[in-house]
Amino acid sequence: MEKIEIHEIPGFLFGQAEDLAAGTGCTVILCPEGAVTGVDVRGGSPGTRDTDALDPVCNREVVHSVVLTGGSAFGLDAAGGVMKKLEEERIGRDVNVTVVPNVCAAVLFDLKCGSMEIRPDGAMGYAACEDALKGQPFREGNAGAGTGCTIGKIRGAEYAMKGGIGACAFRQGELMVGAIVACNAMGDVLENSRIIAGARNDDDTGFADTEAWLVSNGQRQRDIFSGKYVGENTVIGCVVTNAAMTKSQAAKLAAVAQNGIARAVRPANATFDGDCMFAMCRGTVSFDPDAVGILAAKAVEEAIIRSVRKAQSLHGRIALRDLPFGGK
Repeated sequence: MEKIEIHEIPGFLFGQAEDLAAGTGCTVILCPEGAVTGVDVRGGSPGTRDTDALDPVCNREVVHSVVLTGGSAFGLDAAGGVMKKLEEERIGRDVNVTVVPNVCAAVLFDLKCGSMEIRPDGAMGYAACEDALKGQPFREGNAGAGTGCTIGKIRGAEYAMKGGIGACAFRQGELMVGAIVACNAMGDVLENSRIIAGARNDDDTGFADTEAWLVSNGQRQRDIFSGKYVGENTVIGCVVTNAAMTKSQAAKLAAVAQNGIARAVRPANATFDGDCMFAMCRGTVSFDPDAVGILAAKAVEEAIIRSVRKAQSLHGRIALRDLPFGGK
């Protein structure tokens, strides 16, 4: 097994657009030929578009684009811009009078980072799709959907840190599996079971440990949730692979890929998270689905770690690279 760049996986293109001043952006994963796609939603507060059609019992055969976006529910407008650009490029399902691109999306809450008045919209989605069609390398950290990501918010914004977007991909023989993840977690990010970013303690000498803090303060649930991190969380991402998979296998792949979130983010899939993972499969490589899932979960885990390592401090949220203590 070797690491590769995610843009080396054939059939997929990646584009992003962001507004650093506003602290928001969107990311487009594009498969012009269409990819068999599954989705797995585990967060208690998801924001998604057109995911019902990915149920294996539905007749949606392929998806042309997955959009990961900031802006909370407002950000779903970005998918309309992606559809507009794809229609112009004649990418989509041919319905004789036009083509209809199949575009799915998931959102994260970043309205408290920068300006809440500016959210990803059709114009930003269009720009991100244009960027994808240029076939450029993927940008990590404060880019696309990762622009306004923050993590470790259990104790309030003053103790939180900057999140971001990351990517990781692997090759095993002919098989290639990669993941793009935007980490806007309420909790902490761990590497090798050690917290490297998250909620900081009072004197800024270490981490508060979100899980321990939640358990200790859980009897004051209403106080914890009121005004601090309700709706402000979510880890959203997309796995891409050249493995040949059925729609049901793609759905299972998306579910197994969530294991990467559970390994790198604690707690994961909480009540006010919108955790959502897509899996796009385009190719002819025959490989054991469980083996593909192992690589997918590993790619998700490492993409999350890269998302905080590549992030830069923004709008008062300190990044890992600027942390005055450990974790690095």
